[in-house]
Amino acid sequence: MQKKRVFITGGTGFLGVHLARRFLKAHWDVTLYDIADLDAKDLVGKVKFIKGDVSNKKLLLKSLRNHSYVVHTAAALPIQVKKDVIFHVNIDGTQNTLESALKNKIKRLVFISSTAVYGVPKHLPETEESPLDPIGWYGISKIEGERLCKDYMKKGLEINIIRPKTFLGIERLGVFALWFEAIYNNRRLYILGNGDNKYQLLAVTDVVEAIYKALISKTHNQIFNIGAKQYGSWKSDLGYVIKQSRSKAKITGLPVLLSQFILGILEILNLSPIAAWHYKTMPVNSYVSIAKAEKLLNWHPKKSNKELFLESYNWYKEHRNEIVNRKGNTHRVNWNFKILDLISKL
Repeated sequence: MQKKRVFITGGTGFLGVHLARRFLKAHWDVTLYDIADLDAKDLVGKVKFIKGDVSNKKLLLKSLRNHSYVVHTAAALPIQVKKDVIFHVNIDGTQNTLESALKNKIKRLVFISSTAVYGVPKHLPETEESPLDPIGWYGISKIEGERLCKDYMKKGLEINIIRPKTFLGIERLGVFALWFEAIYNNRRLYILGNGDNKYQLLAVTDVVEAIYKALISKTHNQIFNIGAKQYGSWKSDLGYVIKQSRSKAKITGLPVLLSQFILGILEILNLSPIAAWHYKTMPVNSYVSIAKAEKLLNWHPKKSNKELFLESYNWYKEHRNEIVNRKGNTHRVNWNFKILDLISKL
């Protein structure tokens, strides 16, 4: 029997690497397509890697030949701030990927959207039918990406859209590195508000399983929210990690409105990578219904907020010396927190 072949855009990123491991475990042939080099040593020699940009229509069309499945994870994150950069990757890049998939007669494509499309939660739990009210260019770009997917569904391309909550796991750095470093160094761990608000996260392993099922399921042309089944407040979930790691770090709440104003100014001045999507949703209750994914995909998340936080921190602690000086604007490296680093140290 011929192996199934999957093509993953953004394949060397945090999600792409975890997806590759899952598909290899299922004995699929895996092609990773990304502008960044493949630095996950365990995948080298086991996957095909193509260095390319989703803006390169000709290369994308050629690279997709002889594949049956596509997972489109490539995206410019909110940290990249500029509208033209985010739209170029998240809208134009999605258009190119969809067009290339259609021309290559791909069986199924899964598009990775985001719960950022809901903005600050207003209808808890948010369902797939909740009104969309995005924050910033990133959320807007994901809505436009979904609209493009719906256009291509009408052209005959089978697509499932996944809207994941913020996810983490081993090798996840990005914004979470600020907290992990505080726990490691027994410093204050800053949050917005009193930390009693419920905030649903998601394990990357659970994201991967949802994508895998969305790719092979008989169900198609659907949108699915995914998030952890068990989650608590920032205070309870982060407090669990602090306790389990025997850190002396203390969770310290900051005044919401003043902090949001200051972070907004720092964002405009490019002195902080914390985007409006982060600081406007952090101090409020935020969770989505996963009933649709559970029913139609038979997908059931395994890890709670506490488990995935602890797993991520333990990996950070173990590998800290290797990664502490790696900076960039993806989830697999530390972000340059600039003035926030200085404030934290002081």
